[in-house]
Formats: sequence, C-alpha cells, structure tokens
Amino acid sequence: MQTNLTEKARKLPRAEEAESILRSCVHCGFCNATCPTYQLLGDERDGPRGRIYLIKAFLEGEATTRETQLHLDQCLSCRNCETTCPSGVKYHNLLDIGREAMASEIERPLQQRMLRSALRHVVPNPVIFNPLLKAGQAVRTFMPAAVKDKIPAKLAPGKPRPAPRHARHVLILEGCAQQGLSPNTNAATARVLDRLGISIKPISEAGCCGAVDYHLDAQQAGLDRARRNIDAWWPAVENGAEAIIQTASGCGAFVKEYAHLLRDDPAYAEKARKISALALDLVEVLEKEDLQPLQVKATQTLAFHCPCTLQHAQKLGGRVEPILRKLGFSLTPVADAHLCCGSAGSYSITQPVLAKQLRDNKLNALEAGKPDTIVTANIGCQTHLGSANRTPVRHWIEVVEDAIN
Repeated sequence: MQTNLTEKARKLPRAEEAESILRSCVHCGFCNATCPTYQLLGDERDGPRGRIYLIKAFLEGEATTRETQLHLDQCLSCRNCETTCPSGVKYHNLLDIGREAMASEIERPLQQRMLRSALRHVVPNPVIFNPLLKAGQAVRTFMPAAVKDKIPAKLAPGKPRPAPRHARHVLILEGCAQQGLSPNTNAATARVLDRLGISIKPISEAGCCGAVDYHLDAQQAGLDRARRNIDAWWPAVENGAEAIIQTASGCGAFVKEYAHLLRDDPAYAEKARKISALALDLVEVLEKEDLQPLQVKATQTLAFHCPCTLQHAQKLGGRVEPILRKLGFSLTPVADAHLCCGSAGSYSITQPVLAKQLRDNKLNALEAGKPDTIVTANIGCQTHLGSANRTPVRHWIEVVEDAIN
C-alpha cells in the first residue's frame, strides 16, 4: 500500500511505525472474514481493512469526523485479523497510533468523555473500585438492567494463600479489577503452584498493568503505570524471580508489549525487555510442570472459552485445553472459538449493544455441548460472559484447585 503522510503526521512519535504498517497491508480483505464487528455490521469501515484505510486517510490529511472515530471505537482490538492476515500486518499497533492521533483532534461527546474518565480513574484503583463494587451489590436489585448486568450478584471470596516456602519463586500481577471481581483466582494459583514446589512472592506495589488507561485515550498514563510496575518488580527480578505470572490474559498481553511500547525510553527500554521476557501466562508455567502432585479428581464437564488476548495476542490458543484433559476434565467442542465474546477490556461498557450481541452468540456456542461450567483465562471475559446469568463462568485455575485431593 502506497502512503503519502502529511508533514504534520510525520511529526507524530510513531509516524515511521505507522507508515511501515500501512505499507505492509496488501488490502486482500482476508481479515474481514474473521472480524467480529464486520460479521455483525457488514460495513467495510467496521472491518480491519476499512479501518486501515480510515487511518491512512487521516494521516494523509483527509477530513476526518466523529463518525470516522466511531468506526475505530467499535473495533474490539481482538487481533483476530492478525491471526488471519497472510502479510503479518501489525494492525493493533496501527490502531493505537490512529486512535491517539485522532483523539487529539476530534473531541468526543461529553457523555463519552465522562464515561472514559470514570473508567480510567475507578477500574485501575482497587481502593476505589472494590468499595464501589460492594456498594453496587448491596443495591443491585434496584439498578437499571444495563448497570445491573455489570455487577456480579455473588463473588467467591479468596481462599487463604500459602506462605512463600520454596526455593523456586515467581512474581504475580495482582491486577486491578480482578482483585474485586474474582479475588480467588490468584489465591487458587498460589495454592496450585505451592503443590508443585513454586512459591509466589507478593509485590504489593505492582498494580494495574496500564491497559485501561492506554486504550482509553490516555496512552502516556498507561505507560507510566508500566514504568511503576517495572520499578516494583525489578528488585525481585534481580534476586532471581523466574517469571512474572499473569492470570488475566488481557493484562499478560499488555505486559508482554512493554518491550515494544517502551523501546525508545532510555531509562526503561532494557528493563522493559527483561520484564516482557519474564511475563508468562499461567498456562506457560503449568504446561512445563509435572502435574501428578496435584492429585486432581476431575468430575466436571467444561467448555473452555479462549480469550482473544490469549489466542490472538499471546498466540497461546489450544494450550489450556490439553492441561485440563490431562487432569481428567471432559471438554465440550466450541464452534467459532476464534471469535471474541465482546468483553475486550472496557468495550462491554463503552459499546454495550455490540458487546451484548457478541456475548450472547459466544454463550450459545459455549453452551451447545451442555457443560457444567464455562472456564476462561481472563477476568474481563469471565465477568462479561457471567453477566448473562446462564451457565456458571470461572477462571480455569479455580476449577483445577477445587478438584485437588
């Protein structure tokens, strides 16, 4: 694809990267075949190829409106298109560049600005988010359906975590919203790893990965969170921590991007490369271990929902299922497993109509085999799918931990 960026666009911090990505696209359209929003809306501008053209037109100086921005907003950033693309187009990076550049020139409606600001200031901060979540649960019955769906009726408390006692030790990203929405996920992880001779060393100073800010028009704030996490983890990394485990695949995908996003930061580039190299999804740890000490007694039939951030961003699709089968769980087949459930970070809140359609389609596919439980690997997907109050939805490590003898 030929490009002719304006002088103004060439002054953008990532202009060279944007031009390189644009030129790698051969506009074949294979990406549209697996794009969830294109399948729903049937509009070229709501598929990856169309969005690439919109970003290209903007960077080349064509008039851009709020309608153009809306087509970018309606992208899930699921990266399914990257899995499909024969040319290896780094679409998500181009989308980040286009969204940031467009946000500086096009003012969103007041309601959207307020919503995005509220999400950025509440969700990444457990001190604010957790009390608000509990308050919301107390009055959930009286809330409008659109708000009520976002608040789980019940939350499983976190079980006690074992004290660190093994020579092998890892770090774990506690995350932000997951601490309130699913406090037992990391507790179950700690208990499983303890059985396998691995201790989790807590680092309380590490918080939100930065993705919430980064994808809601505040990229520099997101990168500042990344730097704070690097600073928090660094002493333990220097003392031999063998990995930084992520139990939320959305967070894991973003931490693995630290190296790319901070590559031009002289103070953090090298540290970011080390942190991204150490960042592992939980499945990458367990698939290398002898799981016999767990002595799992599996009785449930499960449907596994593979989050987009696990299969398309981290390229770890098909890795959790063998572990579950090895442990004795029965897994049902899931049609169109490559398609997004509609969670996509804050997307289910900023684009509720599309998100609900995608959720219901995904649940129909997951429930076709009549599983006892749906399991997943990302708190956003877990909460979004669970909001329909149909089949129970849990993180897969919790189901494993429950089955340990």
